[in-house]
Amino acid sequence: MTQTDRAVTARPIDTGAGVMVAATDLYRRYGEGETAVEAVAGVTVRFTCAQFTAIMGPSGSGKSTLMHCLAGLDKPTSGSVEIDGTEITGLDDNHLTELRRRKIGFIFQAFNLLPVLTAEENIVLPLTIAGQDVDHQWVEHLIGVVGLGDRRTHRPSELSGGQQQRVAIARALVTKPAVVFADEPTGNLDSSASEDVLRLLREAVDEFKQTVVMVTHDEEAASAGDRLLVLRDGKIACDAPTAQVEDVHEFSKTGT
Repeated sequence: MTQTDRAVTARPIDTGAGVMVAATDLYRRYGEGETAVEAVAGVTVRFTCAQFTAIMGPSGSGKSTLMHCLAGLDKPTSGSVEIDGTEITGLDDNHLTELRRRKIGFIFQAFNLLPVLTAEENIVLPLTIAGQDVDHQWVEHLIGVVGLGDRRTHRPSELSGGQQQRVAIARALVTKPAVVFADEPTGNLDSSASEDVLRLLREAVDEFKQTVVMVTHDEEAASAGDRLLVLRDGKIACDAPTAQVEDVHEFSKTGT
């Protein structure tokens, strides 16, 4: 089976959809004076509802920094970020934490599961931390979607890497967030597990109508999205609908 055969089919972009995440003239500078580095250099970008965007670029291009600023995990030097109409860069820590709990799901390369908790306990952890009631019907649905019905009582050490990432995806979706940010979610997985994870992210967009923003080095992972952004030197070098793997390869190498 070729890379193109395995690629998850992306759907056409709905240009009439509302904006879920918006960054305007965003800068993130590290250091001062002559040694200062502009990790993000004047980025303006919009992410529409129910769209899957992949962000690529060489190491040091600013892609992870951009995502962290968009998600409220890092504070930009200047510029603004809005999530579902709320400007987040001026929020204090308490209000920002509350917004992240209500609006944002996170998926990381390292899974970040608590080893003493079962798969199901890890999935509902965001609700537990927030003191929210657990929608058991929704949790059952998520466990079924991610294929962990027979692993729900297993701890992370008893799960494969792919199964742990599926737990992480279900945890990201359990609060029914408006947007899911995924940082190299397939980076530690084999090709089969990676394909499963990408299909789950597509389902989050197509079935649950979430907005997904994913940073990746993997051209095939990027081909699962509806849209591809390529960053170079902290700026957007390419912003285009995603087509086949070959197109992703061309965009990621040339930015045109």
